Amino acid sequence: MKQYESRQYTIGLIFLVVGVIFLIRLFYVQVVDSHYKLDATNNVLRTVIKYPARGLIYDRNGELLVYNEAAYDLMVVPKSIDDEFDTLGFCKLLEMPLEDFEEQFIKAKKYSRYKASIFEKEISARAYAKIQEQLFNYPGFYVQTRTLRKYPEQTAAHMLGYVGEASPKIIKKNSYYKSGDHIGISGIEKQYEEVLRGKRGQEVQMVDVFNRPKGKFQNGDFDTTAVSGSNLQLTLDAKLQAYGERLMQNKKGSIVAIDPSTGEILALISMPTYDPNLLVGRKRSKNYGKLSVDTLKPLFNRALMAKYPPGSTFKSINALIGLQESVLTPNTQYSCHRGYRFGSRKMGCHPHPSPVNLEFSIQTSCNAYYCNVFRTIIDKYPTAEEGYEVWRKYVTNFGLGKKTGIDLPNELSGFVPETDYYDRYYLKGRWGATTILSLAIGQGELGFTPMQMANMVTAIANRGHYITPHIAKEVNGTSIRELDSSIVRNETGVDPKYFDEVVEAMYLVVKQGTGTSAKIDSLEVCGKTGTVQNPHGDDHSTFIAFAPKDNPKIALSVYVENGYWGSRWAAPIAGLLIEEYLRDTITRPAIEKRMLEGNLIGTAIKVERNAGN
Repeated sequence: MKQYESRQYTIGLIFLVVGVIFLIRLFYVQVVDSHYKLDATNNVLRTVIKYPARGLIYDRNGELLVYNEAAYDLMVVPKSIDDEFDTLGFCKLLEMPLEDFEEQFIKAKKYSRYKASIFEKEISARAYAKIQEQLFNYPGFYVQTRTLRKYPEQTAAHMLGYVGEASPKIIKKNSYYKSGDHIGISGIEKQYEEVLRGKRGQEVQMVDVFNRPKGKFQNGDFDTTAVSGSNLQLTLDAKLQAYGERLMQNKKGSIVAIDPSTGEILALISMPTYDPNLLVGRKRSKNYGKLSVDTLKPLFNRALMAKYPPGSTFKSINALIGLQESVLTPNTQYSCHRGYRFGSRKMGCHPHPSPVNLEFSIQTSCNAYYCNVFRTIIDKYPTAEEGYEVWRKYVTNFGLGKKTGIDLPNELSGFVPETDYYDRYYLKGRWGATTILSLAIGQGELGFTPMQMANMVTAIANRGHYITPHIAKEVNGTSIRELDSSIVRNETGVDPKYFDEVVEAMYLVVKQGTGTSAKIDSLEVCGKTGTVQNPHGDDHSTFIAFAPKDNPKIALSVYVENGYWGSRWAAPIAGLLIEEYLRDTITRPAIEKRMLEGNLIGTAIKVERNAGN
């Protein structure tokens, strides 16, 4: 029996220890840890999300491009709504049809009968002022504050982008986002979302039976402060951007302007465009639907996504490759008798004096000259494939046919075919320079975005290199160059000494050649016109340019769809933009008037600049 007595004490001790543990845990739950108290009192508490203000966005000169306006989400807790709720009075207060109320309420109950969810989102401050006075009569409803984006200049819509509600897919992928959160959907808002969004906070409030706040719970021990997003300064020149959009109104196309010395984007224009305020607030979905079915495709960012052949603007690149490959000198001459003949075929050309040297070939945009240049580059090597790969590498070194690396989403890469492409179509070893001769004059399979073309002319302006193009300049006063290691100097592989001849020829294009419509008195503008063949209608007008010739401050590409010759629309628009940026004045009002009034799409669309419209 004594052996069982010792076991009895042991078992008793175990029960005593377990009992003490339970008592300690019970004391902790009821007295020490207020989380459980918070859960138990949820029926008299309300957690209000404190949405942070997104960072402000400025242009390079400090002009405000994007700011925030107060807005309100109307929240509902279905459990708190009783049978005596005045549904008709509430619908009248919100100016909401009864069927919409019922639909929203059913949706809220499906989400949760006990947790708050958004009943009506993004109510303006003006509308809320009316609702606020009567809201205490409707237990179960309350508001939480948020902010909406506002665009005072109504410009640069494609570049700035817009903000929308985080989708279930995004919420599942990124644990930071909750239902009802806003997130950048496109443009700068998307690219710099983590910089701009800030950090969400919360406030736990005590409420009475009428759902009215009665102060903070536990003196705010469970509250967290919302942290505003960082401000972002862009490289964009808002005045130049707005002027470019005005010049391009009632036209389809794009303009991209860059500061060659830094790679900073000065203007990024895609037309037709839209007022970015249309994609803000409660009407965003409705307006997006209308814009998405518009046949002019105002949502399509032509600057980064449209792929055009470069046309004759590309002859400058073939000249540089020819010089670097030692198959061409400034004195090399070729004859042109209205074109270039190869076998039974002919590449046509406009009438001009013959023979032609390098400088005059660019000045007059001679097709025959560059057919000869392209052919000598390819034929320099044992096989066409080898020659073509050498040529192609130079082209891509100019940033063509690949993404430039600009800090904006959805940039397309363009297209410079690889040898496999031609092997599939013509069979390996069965094609040569004349098979793909259209590449000599910037046609054929080539497809570049206006962004890439602006980058290309930047490399010419810099005599052989370009800085990775970028649209952000500073984050809260810190230079983007310190924050982003991808912004680097890129070399073309063409010796700087070969650029002088081409740059001088491009200067003569504007001074006395095909680009005189871009000429500005006492300012050395270098450029190259292009007429881009278009199988779907009138040819496209294109022009690349930079100025001044030495120590250039601006380089740009202009595409005007269905504008026909480069000298008709693209060149004068480029000249006006250069003058506006470098001189802040326009000395050719007649040309400006023709560009502003020109309509190439049939239906006039006015680009408004009054923020009140």
